Amino acid sequence: MAVRLVADFDLRKDVLPWLRAQRAASAAAGAEDVLETNYESLCILNVERNGNIIYNYKDDERNIVFGLYDCQTRKNQHLYTFEKDLQVVSCSVNREKTLLAASLVQSTEEGRRNELQPGSKCLTLLVEIHPVNNVKVLKAVDSYIWVQFLYPHVGSHPLPQDQLLLISEEKYIEQFHIQVTQEDGNRVVIKNSDHIPRDRIAEDFVWTQWDMSEQRLYYIDLEKSRSILKCLQFYADQSCDLMFEAPLDISLSDSGFKLINFGYDYRQDQEKLCKYLTLCVFTNHTGSLCVCYSPKFDSWEQITYSVFYFHKGYSKTFTAALGSAGSHGTQGITFLNLERYVAVYLPGHFFHLLNIQHPDLICHSLFLTENNKTNDTLPHSSFQSLSGSLVLDWYSGRLYRAFFDQSYLLRFLWNTSLDCEKMAILHCVLSCGQDSQFLEGQIIQWISENVSACHSFDLIQEFIIASSYWSIYAKTSNVDTILPYSSVLTWNTEIPGITLVTEEIELPLMKVHSFKGYWEKLNSNLDYVKYAKPYLCYNNSVVKREWHNLISEEKTGKRRSTAYMRNILDSAKRVISNIEARNSEPRLTLLLQEDDNHQKLLLGLMVSELREHLLRHLQGVEKKKIEQMVLDYVSRLLDLICRLVETCWRRHDLQSFVLHFNRPRSVAEFEVFHIMTRILEATNSLFLPLPPGFHTLHTILGVHCLPLHNLLDYIDNGVLLLTETAVTRLIKDLDNSEKNEKLKFSILVRLPPLIGQKICRVWDHPMSSNIISRTHVTQLLQNYKKQSRNSVMDKSSFSVEFLPLNYFIEILTDLESSSQALCDFEGHDNVDAQFIQEAALKHTTMLLDL
Repeated sequence: MAVRLVADFDLRKDVLPWLRAQRAASAAAGAEDVLETNYESLCILNVERNGNIIYNYKDDERNIVFGLYDCQTRKNQHLYTFEKDLQVVSCSVNREKTLLAASLVQSTEEGRRNELQPGSKCLTLLVEIHPVNNVKVLKAVDSYIWVQFLYPHVGSHPLPQDQLLLISEEKYIEQFHIQVTQEDGNRVVIKNSDHIPRDRIAEDFVWTQWDMSEQRLYYIDLEKSRSILKCLQFYADQSCDLMFEAPLDISLSDSGFKLINFGYDYRQDQEKLCKYLTLCVFTNHTGSLCVCYSPKFDSWEQITYSVFYFHKGYSKTFTAALGSAGSHGTQGITFLNLERYVAVYLPGHFFHLLNIQHPDLICHSLFLTENNKTNDTLPHSSFQSLSGSLVLDWYSGRLYRAFFDQSYLLRFLWNTSLDCEKMAILHCVLSCGQDSQFLEGQIIQWISENVSACHSFDLIQEFIIASSYWSIYAKTSNVDTILPYSSVLTWNTEIPGITLVTEEIELPLMKVHSFKGYWEKLNSNLDYVKYAKPYLCYNNSVVKREWHNLISEEKTGKRRSTAYMRNILDSAKRVISNIEARNSEPRLTLLLQEDDNHQKLLLGLMVSELREHLLRHLQGVEKKKIEQMVLDYVSRLLDLICRLVETCWRRHDLQSFVLHFNRPRSVAEFEVFHIMTRILEATNSLFLPLPPGFHTLHTILGVHCLPLHNLLDYIDNGVLLLTETAVTRLIKDLDNSEKNEKLKFSILVRLPPLIGQKICRVWDHPMSSNIISRTHVTQLLQNYKKQSRNSVMDKSSFSVEFLPLNYFIEILTDLESSSQALCDFEGHDNVDAQFIQEAALKHTTMLLDL
């Protein structure tokens, strides 16, 4: 399945053995085994912020016993025993384990709690348990009460005051300020127990949720028939703030009273869960705020649920067709918080993974049905998402930690045929993977074998952009808004079985003006939605424009300042050095081993522009840190391309002799050439740099694999870029047979002038000498300044009686005799000055048909 649950706690394994041992230790009375007669009464009551788990059971005299499992020491301890036949509604223990708060009702003869009738009582008690001493009655009312101690983030020293929340079924919340003192050594007692201060912090609400990890209380008020979501944040100094108010476009007026994460709710009727609405709030450290809502449903043909992405300013309503699924069952929809994702689970029908960090496009979320067999190992009973990735199964008594099953996701990636599922799984694996190098290697292997499998998006583009994004994601906040997460900007392909409606919603109104931690990030996200209308994500449009300017200037002989060019090339060198420093294995190919000036210019320009982009939008972040982020980002991008090529190289077992032209071609070379062509297409459309040496390797494989007319077509259309290294190898490796001469001539005429001149000096061939001579004469005439000459010329030295040609010969003779002309050919062994003159004269004669 896509999500794997690993048990952190199990009543059967972590509590039952200890209880049996305790019973055996007191076997002097010969009483019946408590566990044999009362095993079914053992259940979890609450999970505190520090991970401690409170449970209870009834002994053979039907007394209710409270115990605690310490998740740090992995040990159990007895907390308290009420010597009455009671049913626990709610329970909580303070951080020091000196106070126990419990809310209880009377039990029926059958051992189950009765529905509250007029005159019945719910007792809320506060018990001193270090050691067991006084019992204080906090409430004795005709409605249910839930209790929860606050756990502020403070040092290990004891707190002088404990804070206790009381949530009443009569729709109010009170905060008790309980002062404790030590007497007779370690004995902890309540100070002024008859007059415990309390504040009413909320009232007239219909729904509330407790976030134990972040110490937040969410609740919904009904104001003028509108549902208003509010949040109270509790602090270590025992104060609390109302953080925001957010309107919800849902109706809760007839939904009754609902509590989330206050322990097990005995009022729930397991057989009617699907007939009640489900609503919960999820946040994560990136500043996201999501409200997940599923209305009560009566039809099993389709199910609708909504997610309010407040940090994005819109909501999405999903309608899932159930089709001819198996049994309808009695379990309703369950929402699970998986940090960057929310799982939506309906046993036996579907399992959806919603991307809450990047929810804009539906293709970044995964929608699995019962046909995918994802639900087999998830509990079919009622389980609940606690803070973080904790999942509590009330009925089995297990506390799980949820993880993405990377093995399953990778297998699913290989087997699925839908582009939307490939896209979603690709992002899920990259965002939640622990071993990024291994997972990237697996994805690269898949891409190398399925590069043409996707039709709705470019697989290579998506992988490069997404992986580069996640390489620096953890290094700073607000990366979402300034770096691209995906290469896909729109998605119009339908998701099978899913209908989606997106609507704008009102943003939360923040009620405080100073923010820290999560609230600062949430406020930043809200500001971005409100004010940042221009698209802030980085793209290479500026790099493209600047690079074309540099290439144009190079062709015309213009030059930028030496300092500017040096900085650009130095940036490229740092990226290459960074990649090589992290790669301990020798390169299998020419990548990063060639002095490709054009690619280095492009690489350095991207570093420069990306650095300026981050400095502009990440104000307050140190310049040194930003430079390191840029270096890591561009290095990862370039390294991924290298790994893609080298994975294909290994897969087809190509050897170094492939890099030479004078040997037979192989089928494997066609495969690698095809992959490299796809990489080139992917990077060209995004204008991303390629590793120096890429074009050389691509050209070598192209010469091997393509017929001459196709090869020339690839060159003319810019698919193959001729490099000095590749053409030099071709000239040296191939002999001057008729076929090879035709290939060499065809490539020489397509070379840029500067590279062409260098190649001609390498190739010892009459035609190359002819080209050299023509180029040299052209340069001489370009620099020629007309001078006055004698009207009488010595015609005896000319073999052709044609005055224009004779005049041209005289000019060449004068230029050849100058020192500058001789200097131009110093160091070129295969250049004959006399041959140049003869070739020039012959060429002129041919042009004039003489």
